[in-house]
Amino acid sequence: MHTEISPPSIAPPAANYAHAVLVTNPSRTLYMSGVVPTLPDGTVPQSLHEQTEAVWDNIVAILAEASMTVTDIVSITTYVIDGEPLPDIMAVRDRVLGGHRVASTLLAVPALARPAWRLEIAVIAAAD
Repeated sequence: MHTEISPPSIAPPAANYAHAVLVTNPSRTLYMSGVVPTLPDGTVPQSLHEQTEAVWDNIVAILAEASMTVTDIVSITTYVIDGEPLPDIMAVRDRVLGGHRVASTLLAVPALARPAWRLEIAVIAAAD
């Protein structure tokens, strides 16, 4: 149902992601809003690593509520405050995805909706 598209006529992706993902005949598609690093008790961790873990924990919880897993993710858009170090964000993403490659875009932005938030991730998932 999910097929990675990587034309041999273009350069490979710059990191561990797919240029594109073709979804054939999904019966369910989940579009997430930007998921933020707010913990269940309403607090926001301070460190970028803890915020990244919180965002991914929230994404996994949303997927589970929709009877989906990370292998149903087809696209990720990450928004991160300009100047934040990217390797930790990418390492957490790669660990959570466990080798599952998705279409991925990362944008450095000047600010997010709340000053405490250092990143936000929007996800699209599709399942049969």
